[in-house]
Amino acid sequence: MKKLLLTSFSLLFTMSVFAQKVTIKSGTIVPLEAIKQVKASNTHEGETIDFRVSRDVKVGDVVAIPAGAIARGSVYEAKRSTAFGTKGRLGIKLRYVTLPSGDVVNFTSSDVYIEGKNRTPLSVVVFCFTLLPFPCGSKAVMPIGYECDATVAGNTEITIQ
Repeated sequence: MKKLLLTSFSLLFTMSVFAQKVTIKSGTIVPLEAIKQVKASNTHEGETIDFRVSRDVKVGDVVAIPAGAIARGSVYEAKRSTAFGTKGRLGIKLRYVTLPSGDVVNFTSSDVYIEGKNRTPLSVVVFCFTLLPFPCGSKAVMPIGYECDATVAGNTEITIQ
């Protein structure tokens, strides 16, 4: 029994020695990149979109947010382009990143907004002079590898192992 207790205490002590607490300051920039292509015409509001941290974020000499960690955002606007020349629009609010330790770091005021080109004036001119169908506005598409930055919402204490 004594051996079991001694082993348990030494294990807990060893784990606490290697686990380190680090505080990520509010306003820290986290570089992200899109994992998949997202089209405004194929998505809907409220859908979750995944991003990947593109470079390590360090606090002092310690990597607080490792490259490759998965960040999540949610679509708040998804409008497809129309036949009357209006542009497509895609808006994604960046929400949080989950670290390998299970800690969550929330983002604030961070979003991705992509819009196509508006072709309404061209549509009207083409229709008036030729009676041909209206040309469509261009689509809103976020390609794979699209780079954006997120901002940490508040001071967040995380565990580094």
